[in-house]
This record gives sequence, C-alpha cells and structure tokens, in this order.
Amino acid sequence: MQWMTLFQKELLENWRNKKWIWVPLVIILLSIMDPLTTYYLPQIIDSVGGMPEGAVFELPEYAPSDVIMMSLSQLSMLGVLVIVLITMGTIASERKSGISELILVKPVYYMNYITAKWASFLLLVWVSLLLGLLVSWYYINILFGTLTVRDFFIIFFFYGLWLTLVVSLTIFYNTFVKSAGLVVFFTILTIMVMSIVTQIFQHVLDWSPNNLSGYIREVISTGELNSDLILTGVITLVISILLILISGQIFKRKEMAA
Repeated sequence: MQWMTLFQKELLENWRNKKWIWVPLVIILLSIMDPLTTYYLPQIIDSVGGMPEGAVFELPEYAPSDVIMMSLSQLSMLGVLVIVLITMGTIASERKSGISELILVKPVYYMNYITAKWASFLLLVWVSLLLGLLVSWYYINILFGTLTVRDFFIIFFFYGLWLTLVVSLTIFYNTFVKSAGLVVFFTILTIMVMSIVTQIFQHVLDWSPNNLSGYIREVISTGELNSDLILTGVITLVISILLILISGQIFKRKEMAA
C-alpha cells in the first residue's frame, strides 16, 4: 500500500510537469524523423533548389529493417539524452532541497521510495517508446514495405530493456550525488565508457548491453531469434535490477548518515 501511494505520487508529479505529454511527443518525433526525411529526400532537395545541372542523385533501396534501425539510432542518441534529462533530478534535487527527508520521516521504506520513482519513469519511457515505434512502424509499412508484427515487438521489447538500463543508471547516480548536472554527466559518461569498452573487448563482451541494437538488427534481417539477443537482454535486465538494489543501499546509508 505504501509503495502504491508513492508510485501514484510520482505518476501525478510527472503529469503535472507535463512529462506525460511532451516526452511521448519527442520520442515520436525522433522515431519518425529519419524514415520520413529518407523517403522524401528527393522532394526536399528539389524544394531547396535541386541538384546542379548534370548531377545525378539516387537513393539506395532501403529495406524496412534498415529504416527501423534509423529510428533506433536517433533514439540511441537524442532519445537517451531526453530520458537522462527527465530523470536527472528525481532524487538528487529532493535530497538537495530536503524534501526526501520530509518524505522518509513518515516512515517510508527506502527501497519503496527508490523503486516507486524507478517504476514511474519506466512506465513513462516504455509507453513513450511504444507510441514512437508504433508511429514509425506505420510510416515504414506505408513507405518502405512490410515490417512484421513479430519484428516490431522484438524491437520494442529488447530496445526497451536498453532504455530500462539508462533509467536505472540515472536513478543510481541520483542516489550517489546531489547535483542534477553531475547525474547527467556521470550517466552519459558511463554509457560512453561502456560503448568504448565493448568495442575494444568485443571478443569477450558478446553479451554487453551495448550490443543490443546490433543483435536486434541481425534478428530482423535474418528472421531468426538468436540466443545472443536473449542472453544480452537478460544480462541488461539483471544489471538494471542490481543497480536499483545498490541504489537503495547507497541512499539508505547516505540518509542515515545525514
């Protein structure tokens, strides 16, 4: 009952901050940007003056799987940044202002406080991702060809696990530092370091969370769900849960020390 009360409070706060409106809209925009601009690129070039005389511009034939990966590419850059920005102060700001102390004096269990925030942002992120990919899928099927329902749900589920890890990292750093700016810095830095380490040690880090997008591309290109994608997804989820469990312990220790 206590957890549900905290969860409802977080949902209400996100609604009052208009996050339930603008976050899905931004994710939808990022998801459809590349499919639409790629398809209408010749018309866009013509509208700005066209090509020089004698120049020939031919677009390659894009498969639906290629185009949906363009959407994921945008989400991996700007989408991740948006998610980090909406979660950067969820705990850090309350710790800095003393609001967390007022809440926890009730008493409120530390893990309830942490997991309620985590779950509220996961719901917002997963719903936004679903809406964004649905709109992208709609346009891809109209403009480029058929992307199956099976492929759509594989993309949605496994990429959702990657965004779950991003949210978990942000929550973790929220309990570690009181500055929202430092939360953003450390989260983005961690993602970058993970990417670099995965590229350097690719031969031993087959199941690194950073490989999720690559495995998603393989699955929708070949049509076969392979074990690498499943194991990478499981490891990503396990890391996310461990981060939240550790976050609860760090938060409890810091609050008790204060």
